[in-house]
Amino acid sequence: MIEKTARVFIIDDDPSVRKSISFLLRSAGYSVESFNSAEEFLDLENFNRQGCILLDIFMEGRSGLELQEEIARKFGNLPIIYISGQGDIDMSVKALRKGALNFLQKPIDEQTLIPAIDEALSISSQTFNNQNEKKHLQALVNSLTSREYQVFTHLVTGKLNKQIAAELNITEHTVKLHRGKITEKLGVKSVAELVHIAEKMDIR
Repeated sequence: MIEKTARVFIIDDDPSVRKSISFLLRSAGYSVESFNSAEEFLDLENFNRQGCILLDIFMEGRSGLELQEEIARKFGNLPIIYISGQGDIDMSVKALRKGALNFLQKPIDEQTLIPAIDEALSISSQTFNNQNEKKHLQALVNSLTSREYQVFTHLVTGKLNKQIAAELNITEHTVKLHRGKITEKLGVKSVAELVHIAEKMDIR
């Protein structure tokens, strides 16, 4: 679900383009913020909510394409949609290969822009939710003691209690006690759920 706090950031050095696109999107109910340059946008504090970026590929100073990776590092949950009045096929392919979501030619009409924005915000929402889930799971995993974590990493590989006990040089009863604490702390009831957490956290 797209939240009301979701925002569309427009980065274009043409004030008439910023004005027209901002008007169009605000009329459609979107929250919009515009910037004259990518550098100006990068000065923005981290935006940890849903949103997307409309980025002009050709601007004065450093181009959108030059700053794409820097923007992606700082605002990883904001998909980039390139807009250009002079982009060619090679340029659009290069932008998409570098991770942009879409490439739109100016002048942009509402029938093209709105679906592109909705797709970007939907992806941003999914990314945002995944990030929050990982933070939550990381906090749970961090609550495990070092020994519980060791048992956890063995459990998710499908090993039996007696096998874990042998590998860690502890009793099977101790493994069972740790197993109970692990499931309690992580809020799960089965090994399958433990495996799901391990996969989400890339724990091997």
